[in-house]
Amino acid sequence: MLLAFDVGNTNITLGVFEGEKLKGSSRMTTKIPRTSDEFGLLITELIGQMEVVPENIDAAIIASVVPNIMYSLTSGIIKYFGCNPIIVKSGIKTGLKIATTNPRELGADRIVDAVAAITLYGGPVIVVDYGTATTFDLVSKDGTFLAGVTCPGIRTSADALFKDAAKLPEVEIKKPDTILAKDTVTSIQAALFYGGIGQTEYIIKKIKEESGYHDAKVVATGGLGKILSEESEAIQIYNPQLTLYGLRFVYERCSNG
Repeated sequence: MLLAFDVGNTNITLGVFEGEKLKGSSRMTTKIPRTSDEFGLLITELIGQMEVVPENIDAAIIASVVPNIMYSLTSGIIKYFGCNPIIVKSGIKTGLKIATTNPRELGADRIVDAVAAITLYGGPVIVVDYGTATTFDLVSKDGTFLAGVTCPGIRTSADALFKDAAKLPEVEIKKPDTILAKDTVTSIQAALFYGGIGQTEYIIKKIKEESGYHDAKVVATGGLGKILSEESEAIQIYNPQLTLYGLRFVYERCSNG
């Protein structure tokens, strides 16, 4: 079985694959400092809820945008599961060609998202990931990562608003009944929700116009991707596990030489 880790700035998403099947996934917060033993014990507990025992794990792969937890995380995996994880980084075999100015700058999460999208849905494809940042990445039909746009995430924008405007309440990010808000809470929700949709649709429109890929599929992932994809006609596919599947595809390419 394969342990796959998507280490983001806010959460770590863990998935367990048995062959091609995703047996289950779970999340833990990234921002709590943990030792290697704490990681090992927590991962053991989480996979136990999926009815997986450590002895059945024979491989691991990590895509991380948070360098300072990597030593403890990798040490915990080695100690508790007996396997040395593959780290997604420049130079490993992904099958993805990167045509940006500095390929080494591209985040591991964006690499595996692109690999998953092109493998599962074909290209050209625009991958939208609603995380701490909202990213829009364009991948050509032949699997070349052509360009990307990086925006503050919707929740990140909301947190900045609540932090810097003392009288504004923190609110749940959701679609309000109407954009014609008549109170503070729904006015903030309307701005975050419809502002996110407006940003999404305009950026996708501009990417298609300037690239000439007018028929590019649009695939969304990330926690807030579900509610936005349900509202926006610009998004054709929502796959909450896109990054985990990308990790599996990268692992297979690396392990097959």
